[in-house]
Amino acid sequence: VTLVDRQKGGLTEEGFQVVERARRIQRELESISDEMSSRDTDVAGTTRIGVIGTTGRWLMPQFLTELREAHPNVRPLISEGGTSSLIPRLIAGHLDAAIVHLPVDDKELSVTTLFAEDLVLLVHTNHPWSSFRTLPINRLGEHPLLLPPRSAALRRIINRAAETHGVTLTVQAEIDGVRLMASLAFEGHGPAIVPASAVPGWLKGDFVRVAVPELPQRVVGWVQKHRPRPNRATLALRDATVAVVEREAERQPGISLSVRAAGQRAPRN
Repeated sequence: VTLVDRQKGGLTEEGFQVVERARRIQRELESISDEMSSRDTDVAGTTRIGVIGTTGRWLMPQFLTELREAHPNVRPLISEGGTSSLIPRLIAGHLDAAIVHLPVDDKELSVTTLFAEDLVLLVHTNHPWSSFRTLPINRLGEHPLLLPPRSAALRRIINRAAETHGVTLTVQAEIDGVRLMASLAFEGHGPAIVPASAVPGWLKGDFVRVAVPELPQRVVGWVQKHRPRPNRATLALRDATVAVVEREAERQPGISLSVRAAGQRAPRN
């Protein structure tokens, strides 16, 4: 079998397959070494996790502090991405775990729910909706919106809520990236429906957050593979993540440890 195409100076398709499997084997060998060198009170090793960007912004600084104090010999390799890109990487073995938007339906994966967050309408101050603090969902069809791609989990729950209330949404543009979508809304390119964590409470500017009570919350969770069992470094990261979320989640605007029914108003902080 030809693994290297010497004329083109690169790997053949078979070569890519061999390299990919070899990398997986190498990671497993490194994981075995880490597991054997770990002790109950001294977990050590490297682990690779993915995290969606809006969650990473408020969670990662506190998470790294928690991990450094509890397990100083664990080295995390953190990748940012969307749920639609992180899940395939987790299944393929490129990641050991991921913090993503739920639901995730795959028999290979184990899911731990972390928190829920409100979806808010983000509008520039020059938009007709900027005078509202609460807007019923049946008004969302009046103006074009910036929305995630149809394949995104966030878009599916927005569409489902709109269909339930007989609302037809007009798409101004589909943006693959919540933070980019929020930035475009900040600059007046159109209103956007985004998770609360995309708009930190300390952030000020020419925009307003408008509540849409009929929209469901976004649920975020920790996802890992059933087999092979995650190494102890990965499990230490999971425990540190859960500890930070339980301590800090409800201090973040629009984020809570419990999921409320769509249409139920969020409690005042």
